Amino acid sequence: MMNWSNPVSRSFNSTWGLKTRLRVVVIGVVVIIGFILLISLGPRSKRALGLSEECRIPAIYNFGDSNSDTGCVSAAFRRVPYPNGISFFGKPSGRYCDGRLIIDFIAEKLGLPFLSAYLDALQANFQHGADFAASGTTIQHVNGELFGSGLNPLSLDVQLLQFEGLKERTSELYAQGYKIKYRLSRLEDFSKALYTFDIGQNDIHHALTTTTEDEARKSIPDLVYQFPFAIKKLHELGARTFWIHNTGPIGCLPYLLLKYPPNPGNVDEAGCVKSYNEVAKEFNRQLKNKISELRTQLQNSLLVYVDIYSAKYSLVTESKKYGFVDPLGYCCKHVGNSSLHCWNKEKKNGVAVYATPCNNPSEYISWDSIHYTDAANRWVANRISDGSLADPPLPFSKLCKKSAL
Repeated sequence: MMNWSNPVSRSFNSTWGLKTRLRVVVIGVVVIIGFILLISLGPRSKRALGLSEECRIPAIYNFGDSNSDTGCVSAAFRRVPYPNGISFFGKPSGRYCDGRLIIDFIAEKLGLPFLSAYLDALQANFQHGADFAASGTTIQHVNGELFGSGLNPLSLDVQLLQFEGLKERTSELYAQGYKIKYRLSRLEDFSKALYTFDIGQNDIHHALTTTTEDEARKSIPDLVYQFPFAIKKLHELGARTFWIHNTGPIGCLPYLLLKYPPNPGNVDEAGCVKSYNEVAKEFNRQLKNKISELRTQLQNSLLVYVDIYSAKYSLVTESKKYGFVDPLGYCCKHVGNSSLHCWNKEKKNGVAVYATPCNNPSEYISWDSIHYTDAANRWVANRISDGSLADPPLPFSKLCKKSAL
């Protein structure tokens, strides 16, 4: 049977196809011309059109503790065990978390790969920076007493020495003609990189649990003083852009709430230890003032102070609003043995027994009673990314030295 619609359909399709092709050609020409005109515009013209010149950060160099350790301690001492890493990496990744840390999300937002841990001897790639942060480390130099209490000797001063060594060695290898561009940062990128700090929680934790709260407060000026020393040292080595986190609400950590139960009168409306958080806030106040002073001395640099405390505390107090349950509970534990942590393993009848994660880590703020989950870290990173909790209030996309101001 003959299909009467075929001749009409062929004629219509031919005409319609010609019109469509002409329209595509015209649109293409307009787009190309517009693109050429845009390129020809100067910076002022672009700003007049509302087109900001986004900066590009080529690398990140991070200094800190377990809140931003992507694998240093795991490489130096003992691999961080299962079930850490299960939610994102599917296996242990060197992080005390079920997935990513805040520093991972910062790297993602800047279009960079995750940072390699400086001490990782197997798969390290420092083309886009390096992570010197190590779990259990402190701002203050670790002496015998601090080491005996369980703190890591890879303190901030040691991390600075590691960075200095990396930069010197990189310069030497380039001078010797080694073809290492795929593994090491370009020399010019050291001055364009972002230098991040997330450290201090272990110092405050140690002071609060081994001395009085009054003595803990008195120790703060010595701790805060180390930041100008560290930043000036990096500045001498070429660093110009700094992103500095204050410390979080330590009184809301499930670990401290369980191990050192507060008196009823020392609990705030969120259920956190009020006096512990007051010490953290005093640390943050002094740190912010110190960074402000430092800006007057390093006027060719950009120093951004980031209020991590407010971001984390608002997450705890408004957890249900953001889809989290039991803000002071935690996900990973040894069932029936509260003396063991998520990162511990025990042997039963000669068989290694690991901690058991909850079924829904994304609904918890705390992963293991001290560190945040992947979901909580993502939330905090998103909260700080627009710069509304930063001083000066700059988003990630504007972190290009003084040109951002």
